[in-house]
Amino acid sequence: MKIAILSRNASLYSTRRLKEAAEQRGHEVKILDVLKCYMNINADRPSIHYQGQELEQFDAVIPRIGASVTFYGCSVLRQLEMMGCYTFNPSAAITRARDKLRSLQLLSGKGVGMPITGFACKPGDVPDLIDMVGGAPLVIKLLEGTQGIGVVLAETRKAAESVLEAFMGLKANIMVQEFIEEAKGADIRCFVIGDKVIAAMKRQAKEGEFRSNLHRGGKAQLIRISPEERKTAVASAKAMGLHVAGVDLLRSERGPLVMEVNSSPGLAGIELATGKDVADMLIQYIENNHHKKIQTRERG
Repeated sequence: MKIAILSRNASLYSTRRLKEAAEQRGHEVKILDVLKCYMNINADRPSIHYQGQELEQFDAVIPRIGASVTFYGCSVLRQLEMMGCYTFNPSAAITRARDKLRSLQLLSGKGVGMPITGFACKPGDVPDLIDMVGGAPLVIKLLEGTQGIGVVLAETRKAAESVLEAFMGLKANIMVQEFIEEAKGADIRCFVIGDKVIAAMKRQAKEGEFRSNLHRGGKAQLIRISPEERKTAVASAKAMGLHVAGVDLLRSERGPLVMEVNSSPGLAGIELATGKDVADMLIQYIENNHHKKIQTRERG
């Protein structure tokens, strides 16, 4: 197959591993900086151009679209979809998952457990918003934040009010969540491919920190998850319409709670913590499902 990887940086661990795994299985791979792609949108023959030339037709595309380029990246992916290119994560599903508020609303509609979450836009609503999530301590999150940036733990009601009013004064979109104290600064990243959790790791925040992101100094280790956690992770990815996802869970007294569903999960942490060749599993999934798509098209 001819496979395109949409990635802004060819030297990133995930991008390199996917390219290596695809080439080892005999595929031809091209890495495309999504911001260097531009589109010819027409009814007869839609196309994508790159650095002055029209791109060849690809059989499959692997989207590694960063949060900061979601809008343009999904536009390019949508164009490739229109051209008949297979992708395990459709552009609509990526857009859905990137909207933190919408994704939680979708999970709520499917009955998936999550921390109690509040959302408001006026300072006058702050007192009730704090009460809604059980009071302080509580977590305040910027909807546009990634990798733990824009996430604040407010340990007192006064601190929560000050931070919320400051964010609202800056016209920032924020949500408030209950603080799950029993999680003790740890979460579980479940790597979902298709309808299975193929790998899972525990991420533990460093001392004095409540955010467990590896980018913020968190440590990762292999973990065995429960059937309920496995079921929750798969249901969460399915609710977003994602076939490949990183689902972040907290262990709480009332069962697993979903924090986030990531449409472009990194491979470094999960491969190093579990020793599994996740990149190869992803390429195998593409092979199997691309062939199914061709067979369905031929039958139709």
